[in-house]
Amino acid sequence: MTKRVVIVGGGLAGASAAFTLADAGLAVTLLERRGHLGGLTTSVERDGYSFDNGQHVFLGCCSAYRSLLERAGLSEHVYLQPRLDMPVVAPGGVRGAIRRSALPAPLHLAGSLLSYRLLSWRERLSLLPAVISLSRLKLGDPALDTLTFGSWLRRHHQSDRAIARLWNLIVLPTLNVGVDEASLALAAQVFQVGFLSANDGADVGWSRVPLIQLHGTELARALSDAGVEVRLNTNVHSLQPRARGGVSIVANEETLTADAVVVATPARVAASLGVLDSDRAASLGASPIVNVQFVFDRKVTDLDMAACVDSPVEFIFDRSDAAGTRSGQCLVVSLSGASHYMGVGSSELIPQFLDALAELFPLVREAHVLSAVVTREATATFLAAPGVEGIRAGIASQMPGVLVAGAWCDTGWPATMEGAVRSGAEAASGVLSLFSDTIREQPSKRESVTS
Repeated sequence: MTKRVVIVGGGLAGASAAFTLADAGLAVTLLERRGHLGGLTTSVERDGYSFDNGQHVFLGCCSAYRSLLERAGLSEHVYLQPRLDMPVVAPGGVRGAIRRSALPAPLHLAGSLLSYRLLSWRERLSLLPAVISLSRLKLGDPALDTLTFGSWLRRHHQSDRAIARLWNLIVLPTLNVGVDEASLALAAQVFQVGFLSANDGADVGWSRVPLIQLHGTELARALSDAGVEVRLNTNVHSLQPRARGGVSIVANEETLTADAVVVATPARVAASLGVLDSDRAASLGASPIVNVQFVFDRKVTDLDMAACVDSPVEFIFDRSDAAGTRSGQCLVVSLSGASHYMGVGSSELIPQFLDALAELFPLVREAHVLSAVVTREATATFLAAPGVEGIRAGIASQMPGVLVAGAWCDTGWPATMEGAVRSGAEAASGVLSLFSDTIREQPSKRESVTS
């Protein structure tokens, strides 16, 4: 008999698990409490425009996420730079850039760092021994998770200006905390895998369409085509092991049965369902993301994206096409680790960041704002501080027959789209191992999304 698996949660982790299990020939039902898939990667509609709830990007090294897009037939909806090219802007027209060459890693960044005009020559030369030391750290060493990346950088002679104008440009958007809060273990993973292992690892990519389309409607269609039963607006109330094996799931006052369950939800939801210790879930903490989004009546910059220094603006992205602007330009100000902005009202944030944008791009002063929206995700990621790696859970849960998945799980990756997809694939592999005797002879329809 075909084994039946229920997946709770329709984010990227749940979708990843669903594809892997359906492709292995299992009967898969995915339950999502919202009216769309995508989890924390979605969009809102305001004033006739579509605004993503955060500027989610991926890197060239994000092989699992890119494989998921390919499996779902969605690769045409994203853009990936042919080579890393990250302009860096500052008030007063000062500019720099972090670019890579075609040389093998780590030489591919040498020319860019040596010519990085936002640092002094002394600061640029001090980067080399720090990068070499960073590349030699042993990933997975528990000792790395006892230190902050900021303390490590200062011990390796990195100035406050070098930290603000270079190192934090990478750490803040990838870990959602600054260097002085970030675990050295996770920071080392980001730099070694993204920047020092392969020359294309840090090429930046993003969605060309609203995320609610990419990870919502399009992903739901692809899952259905794969044979997954997708049920939206379905709230799971409880899980209970069955005496003769399997799990009972109470959802929308209906009781379902499954041979196994994957709970691919935020940690606090997993804890509420009894499959994760509530103290562990709480100990993961949270770090928010805030985006301030402007639609102007004219184009104010030719840049598709840029990092910003000496400014409250951290990153900007041109989202004109995805937002649905017919003329003018949509710029998104992306603010990571944004705890200090969570209690600030939109009426204060919008003029503050409009002025900050004008300092970076003077044409803003001549433009009219057609729409301005602030989006907030209070629990966008876990808090990537020292000690967090010992708290993150594996795929096993407290309940027989139930596995867990999510970007908060112990994948070795930060709380990113890549980490979410990897955790879903790992949970699916755990399910397949439970059924190994039953399905050993059954050929897979397709390869796993992580292959």
